[in-house]
Amino acid sequence: MPLDTSDFGSSHAALALGSDFASLRRANVILNPNGNLGAALREAREHLGLAVMDIASVTRVRAAHLGAIEAFDLDRLPARPFTVGYVRAYASALGLDGDAVAARFRDEAPRLDGALRAPCGIHRAPRRLGWLGVAGLLIVSAVLAWNLFRHAQTNAPRQGAAVQSLVAVRIDAGPAHLGAPLPPPPEAASPPAYETPGLAPIATAAPTADADIAGAPFVAAGAIFGAAGPRSGPDSGILLQAKKPTTLIVRGPGGAVYFARELATGEAWRAPPTAGLTVDVGNPGSMEVFDRGIARGMLSEAQTPLARLAG
Repeated sequence: MPLDTSDFGSSHAALALGSDFASLRRANVILNPNGNLGAALREAREHLGLAVMDIASVTRVRAAHLGAIEAFDLDRLPARPFTVGYVRAYASALGLDGDAVAARFRDEAPRLDGALRAPCGIHRAPRRLGWLGVAGLLIVSAVLAWNLFRHAQTNAPRQGAAVQSLVAVRIDAGPAHLGAPLPPPPEAASPPAYETPGLAPIATAAPTADADIAGAPFVAAGAIFGAAGPRSGPDSGILLQAKKPTTLIVRGPGGAVYFARELATGEAWRAPPTAGLTVDVGNPGSMEVFDRGIARGMLSEAQTPLARLAG
């Protein structure tokens, strides 16, 4: 089928004519320059005494398309490249210059931008067929879901009976003896939870004495916070001194905060004569305990009742 492409030459449009058409080629056929190209082609065909079917049998172009060309009815013609090829073949069958006639058609026929139409009357399926397909898929899916549901209901009593029989066998066999629980595999062991310094509650314990520092006197190396007054000397009550920077939070009964501070190295806190206080230290290994001015060692736990630190 001829197409309107850049490499489509007169050799593609040249058609093998029968003996009747060979004599007609010697006739001088001139297209009427007036009117449209379709009317001029019809006049030339009728001048040669040819019918539309004669041209169709030679060009292999549908008679309906040839009639549409003569009527210049572009809506009945296929896409523009195919139509240009049909015009060129029509002109060549009449003994005319196919390229010149095709050029005239391009000038007279407007170019419409749009999707290419099929050259041979391809019909699209109605849109309702698409909806019918969707409805069919929904029906099939519903049937499959219903069958699966019924199958699950049918198998449920059988599984229940199997479980009951297994339980009965175990009961008849006597009491079960369980061994010692196995330790969890290494990859299943949970890592220790992260503890925010000075905030996470930790089990209390008494301070651990350090042989190198136990018994040493208190030496002030920074500011001393906490209780003041007649019993504010270094030898009065419990005193905590930071050997390294750490947080110190003192809570009373019910969780009320009495003191909270980030202690620098050398800073200390003197405990007041208040019962029920608990010290919460971010790094217990950085806090040294003094009782009446004498070192008792470093804290071993982050949270410790103050009463347990007194000697």
